[in-house]
Amino acid sequence: MEMPEVTRAIAVATSVAASLDLPANDAVVLHNSNKLALRLTPCDVFARVAPVGQEVAQFEIELAQRLAEIGSPVAALDPRVDPHVYTRDGFAVTLWTYYEPVTPHVSPVDYAKALEQLHAGMCKVDMASPHFSDRIAEAEEIVANPSLSPELPDADRVFLGDRLRSLRRAIDDRGAPEQLLHGEPHPGNVLNTKNGALFIDFETCCRGPVEFDLAHVPEAVCEHYPGVDQGLLDECRQLVLAMVAAWRWDIGDQFPNGRWFGEEFLRTLRAGPPWPTLDEMSKRADAL
Repeated sequence: MEMPEVTRAIAVATSVAASLDLPANDAVVLHNSNKLALRLTPCDVFARVAPVGQEVAQFEIELAQRLAEIGSPVAALDPRVDPHVYTRDGFAVTLWTYYEPVTPHVSPVDYAKALEQLHAGMCKVDMASPHFSDRIAEAEEIVANPSLSPELPDADRVFLGDRLRSLRRAIDDRGAPEQLLHGEPHPGNVLNTKNGALFIDFETCCRGPVEFDLAHVPEAVCEHYPGVDQGLLDECRQLVLAMVAAWRWDIGDQFPNGRWFGEEFLRTLRAGPPWPTLDEMSKRADAL
């Protein structure tokens, strides 16, 4: 979000918390892109804020509750308030438990174990969700429509569109087993807490092969996840690179350093395998 919108979103989140008898005199921005993640203090609430219509917060709440009931490693909603989506001044706010991190990073072994447990729990939850190919279609629309990606060069537009279509077909042709997935279980969506590794942010939940989820995590994590189809994982990694490249060229994208990522992901796709993981791409950005 741009700063004026961030200011409004913080005001809404603190107002919602206060109206629920949760003292919120200050807010720390934990993450800011198209959505905002805040730590509200002194009540110690983790608040997620998004413009109304740009979130699936009710779905996320219902899924998180059902997964928590069966002991899946997910962050809990704040138990002091009702599990609702609170809308105010054009924003949707959800309130979650804030977990003080034990260490900055989850070990690959614990990360893989938690993701395996999450997938096992998701197999037990019957909720309608998009297919991962629907997310591919969204990326294809951004690439195909110049009004949605006006700064994407024509040659890159053709290249990226072709790559998205060919990868969709290649993955479909494998006929791999599919199930409910997190959708984006990258390191930014896993917390290392005293209760172990916990996943957050289920707005991107979809159905597909587990390798689609694994394509979002570090290589060392995949090495500890059982039964991985390496060929399918390679295709899914390339697909994720192509999808993220498309999103970074979206005219409405507010991801930090988005243009650099859009250009770098295209260069990486053109360079060919081995396909880097998302955390490796982030390290490249940090090295600038």
